[in-house]
Amino acid sequence: MKLLRYGPAGAEKPGILDNDGQIRDLSAHVSDIGPEQLSPEGLARLRAVDVAGLPVVIDPRLGACVAGVGKIVCIGLNYRKHAEETGSKIPEEPIVFLKATTSLNGPDDPIIVPYGSVKTDWEIELGVVIGQRATLIEEASALDYVAGYCTTNDVSERHFQSHRGGQWTKGKSADSFGPIGPWLVTSDEVPDPQQLDLWCDVNGERLQSSSTADMIFDVRFVVSYLSQFMTLMPGDVIMTGTPSGVGAGFKPQRFLKAGDHLRCGVTGLGEQSHAVIDFRR
Repeated sequence: MKLLRYGPAGAEKPGILDNDGQIRDLSAHVSDIGPEQLSPEGLARLRAVDVAGLPVVIDPRLGACVAGVGKIVCIGLNYRKHAEETGSKIPEEPIVFLKATTSLNGPDDPIIVPYGSVKTDWEIELGVVIGQRATLIEEASALDYVAGYCTTNDVSERHFQSHRGGQWTKGKSADSFGPIGPWLVTSDEVPDPQQLDLWCDVNGERLQSSSTADMIFDVRFVVSYLSQFMTLMPGDVIMTGTPSGVGAGFKPQRFLKAGDHLRCGVTGLGEQSHAVIDFRR
């Protein structure tokens, strides 16, 4: 299933993408696409719905594909070439940081260059959405706790990240810096999360092009690893790292500015399209 949320910001309704690519309204069956609906029982109920009998929704705004996200957990430097382009050592364990949930954004909403920013950057990533409470789980069973996957972009302000006290979270958490979607693709439709292509275009130029096969730490390991340090809850989103081709990796470096346009996607998980605009008080 491809589950989504549509409508005005703050008033989104649940939806599903049918086999013809049409958005159908799920409001008669569930109140939203959130932790309750992402459990194995919740997904089973949704699979029993007659999608062809649901109302069609024409050209709506899409919101973040998951509601009620408790935390966004991110993995840094998880692609070998990305670590190399930043001049960093290959990590021996996953680098973990958090991204504020107030950064969540729709897949076609503007990305806002924040106040004081000089180095706003792009980072296409595979998003993993948790469907069951996970604490101290084994790597072998880790994917059983995943409800599905989505396209994400870990938008970053590099100066805030690296030169404002060394706290990555403050460079990752500005409003609009966490677009997820357009939809959540349930895990049964993604047999191998390590065989997905990722790409990102800036103003029509392809700057990131890679595969999740190049991850240093794969999804199974990351989910199990995180569960050793924190309880993962239904609705939590894991951003699993970005490949090479970010603005900070170019010489000279390249960063987003108002008027730019960003397109990015992951095979089978859908595309995002963002106008870049300036912060206004």
